[in-house]
Amino acid sequence: MGRMPGVFTLPRMLRHFAATGDGLPPDGAVELDAPDAGLRPALSAARSGAWEPAAELLARTRVERDWDRRGQYSAGLAELALHHTGWFDEWRRARPGDPDVALVAAELEIDRAWEIRTAARARHVSREQFQAFRTVLRDAIPVLRTAADLNPEDPVPWRVFIAHAMGLGAPREVFDEYLARGRAADPHHMGLHARAVQYLAQKWYGSHAEMFAFAESAAAAAPEGSPLRGLPLHAVTEYALEHEAGIGKGPVAWSRIEGLVEAGLELSTRFEPGDRRAAGFRNHLALALIRSDREAEALEVFRLIGTDARTFPWAYLGDPRETFLLMRQGVRAHVARRTPYFGGAVPAPATDGPPGPTDTSAAITPPAAAPAVAHAGAPLGEVREAVLITGTTMRLAPAPGGGTFVEAAPSADPPGRRKGMRTTLLGEGGLPRLAATFSRGEKWPVLVAAKEGADYTIQLYRDGRLVAAHVWWEDPAEMPTQQEAAERATALAAAYGKTDHRPLAAALRGTGDPRQHLDEAFAALGLPALPAGFGQRPEPLSEARGAQLVERRSFMRAIKESLSSGSDGTSGGELPPLS
Repeated sequence: MGRMPGVFTLPRMLRHFAATGDGLPPDGAVELDAPDAGLRPALSAARSGAWEPAAELLARTRVERDWDRRGQYSAGLAELALHHTGWFDEWRRARPGDPDVALVAAELEIDRAWEIRTAARARHVSREQFQAFRTVLRDAIPVLRTAADLNPEDPVPWRVFIAHAMGLGAPREVFDEYLARGRAADPHHMGLHARAVQYLAQKWYGSHAEMFAFAESAAAAAPEGSPLRGLPLHAVTEYALEHEAGIGKGPVAWSRIEGLVEAGLELSTRFEPGDRRAAGFRNHLALALIRSDREAEALEVFRLIGTDARTFPWAYLGDPRETFLLMRQGVRAHVARRTPYFGGAVPAPATDGPPGPTDTSAAITPPAAAPAVAHAGAPLGEVREAVLITGTTMRLAPAPGGGTFVEAAPSADPPGRRKGMRTTLLGEGGLPRLAATFSRGEKWPVLVAAKEGADYTIQLYRDGRLVAAHVWWEDPAEMPTQQEAAERATALAAAYGKTDHRPLAAALRGTGDPRQHLDEAFAALGLPALPAGFGQRPEPLSEARGAQLVERRSFMRAIKESLSSGSDGTSGGELPPLS
């Protein structure tokens, strides 16, 4: 019983982490914009050169006036035609004047333009790319017009027209005309309205006030049970890309944002788990809840989403599927760490929709994280870039041998920001959680050494996964068996290219001074000695030679910046892939 107040963060997380996965599909089962049972065989046939199933599928949506599916199918077929052209060329030759082939052709022209321009930020796009991009868009006008003229009752071409207007920077009256024509065809078409929200975002051609007013008005006018009622959550995403969460953090009242999130939760209860119609707004809802520090509810929404990840909102933050999985894992770890080791239980999957704001599981305050320092097996510059995603103030110092020491540095936060501020999602749980986050996607290992009371622990992370962990207890009775020590030593030694694990296994079974055995383990792995002051004072890297700070960022900003040197996402005024 004397050890209860100092229960390690790692055992607490390990105790409850598995339970947070109840009701969640494995990572490998998650698909991005997965085709439904109608589109999947048509895509498969097209890859084999047969266009007839695609033609029959789109014709059926036109006859049945199923515009939402028609928009999804035409976008999926155009994406395939962008790189597999033969089947589509055959279709166009066989059926000139077909409104269905004309719609796919219009989608394809926009895709071709963006293939040239790429989704990189404007500063990374050459003048030649921009010129070619605009040329293709200008040349596409007759193709888009044909799609609209051949089926005047179809709203989908007008969604494509709005994307076209955004790319060319067309005057506002052009957008107004396209929107009006699309709404005349179907006043509640989801794809049309989602694209209009993007156009009306402040980073494009509108304002926050206009965007929210449009989204809320369209949602209020939508029929009961329509996914369009979740449109304001798209506006919340657009707004979140520019402003932090909280009272007084932006020009739109936080109470308004909270109200839209509550409405989204209520709407979600009206759809069954895994409902494809709800997946669109539920993906936005999950991000909105994370941003609002409501991770227990976000976990339940991820359960309801199941395998149906969507390009939006995750494409704004980087690779959409990878970001979806990263967010989901972060939410699981957060909920697990906030659940008490004894007497606590992870919230069970809900049976009647997401829990409401009275859910108390997310209100548990975790104990302070244990003092810790990590050794990352990469140069400081590379590690600095990786830790941006944590959204936490970090201190880095070069380590002998080319690696980098890392620690969390809350004392370096500006006083006005520290006071009363909650820990960021990825910062919750201290350095082990941060190491799992910033090691994701990297080839180098991260070994975290932590002290709690008189005990010490090491935790090895690689590519976001906990590979091995060991605790040196003050109590000799806690010594691991020979087999346990050998298994842990083998995993640790392999990460550092050591063929003989026996010296490390001996250090892991040490029953003397825990700190001495920790130092022995570092030496057995060929790692430099831990920084002076580790275990005796907080933030020992503050006095280390060459130490640098990576300042705390908001969760949204941290993720955007950490990914900006790679694919760059599509945020900041870039037109994302067609939805």
